[in-house]
Amino acid sequence: MEYSNKNGLEIAVIGMAARFPGAKNITEFWENLKSGKESVYRFSEKELLENNIPIDVIRNPNYVNAKGFLEDIEYFDNEFFDYTPSEAMIMDPQLRIFQECTWQALEDAGYTTHLDKYLVGVYAGATMNFEWLRRLDRYKAKLNPFQVLSLNFRDYLTTQLSYKLNLTGPSVSISTACSTSLVAINRACKDLLTGDCNMAIAGGVSISFPHKSGYLYQEGMINSPDGHCRAFDYKSKGTVAGDGIGVVILKRYDDAVKDGDNIHAIIKGSGVNNDGSDKIGFTAPSYNGQAAVIKDAIYMSEIDVSKISYIEAHGTGTSLGDPIEIKALKQAFHTDKKGYCAIGSVKTNIG
Repeated sequence: MEYSNKNGLEIAVIGMAARFPGAKNITEFWENLKSGKESVYRFSEKELLENNIPIDVIRNPNYVNAKGFLEDIEYFDNEFFDYTPSEAMIMDPQLRIFQECTWQALEDAGYTTHLDKYLVGVYAGATMNFEWLRRLDRYKAKLNPFQVLSLNFRDYLTTQLSYKLNLTGPSVSISTACSTSLVAINRACKDLLTGDCNMAIAGGVSISFPHKSGYLYQEGMINSPDGHCRAFDYKSKGTVAGDGIGVVILKRYDDAVKDGDNIHAIIKGSGVNNDGSDKIGFTAPSYNGQAAVIKDAIYMSEIDVSKISYIEAHGTGTSLGDPIEIKALKQAFHTDKKGYCAIGSVKTNIG
């Protein structure tokens, strides 16, 4: 992939891998999106009971038995990654699947060997798995506390990978809630441009426990009352939880072209900021904050906004978040042109 509109700040995506609800890889995910498939699963009472959900909770009228969950998280080739069976048993599934998905992304990029020739940085984040740790508590008399910490503490997500693959670039754990994966990619791009690394692995993973479970709907909270997420829809009433993982392999664009890499996409600009106190509450989004960071990314990219034809949005699926995101985009695009750019969010499909 070559093009003429360059400013020297381009980052190439040369490898990628992902697992989402109803999709074991990117190809399956794309087919699901093309067919408009909703991959949020409805659990039976039997499945919920098997995952230790109390019967009185299941039969509560406000209990919604829906979640986007990953299949086969119990499987792991521990010998391939040089873990003992006992280590694999206590590892946070997020760490296991992050290492598997990273290897698949490296395979896609063609870099499963000779990584020692590159200064490879790792930038990623995971969710806090309190329920998984609670389950391990029953075995604490038999477990080494340090081993449990090193295989379950989310701050070791990146450094465990760097250790296993002998990666010597920056290894940075990112934790910014919903924006973790994108902030990880932003940090990776910055370090590539400053020379702190010449190849980067970036992404994020979230697998919550109990793995097969729903939630208790509460009026005024973010969850949907019916288990469906409808981003930017007049019927939107809330969101639904979803597990998932995504990893990309990045290089400076010029380096990728020189090395003959297969380029899936080009990142021309990115930005990170914070709302500060300019919002109605701590968890609420900010119109001004979103507009400002979108403008920063557009400025860095030097792209004519009228040429942008699609935006993949956050799409909270809530009556508060969706209008704010639309308003922020309209301000950031600062154009009178209408009907030229589509908008969507896969949150509707996978939670």
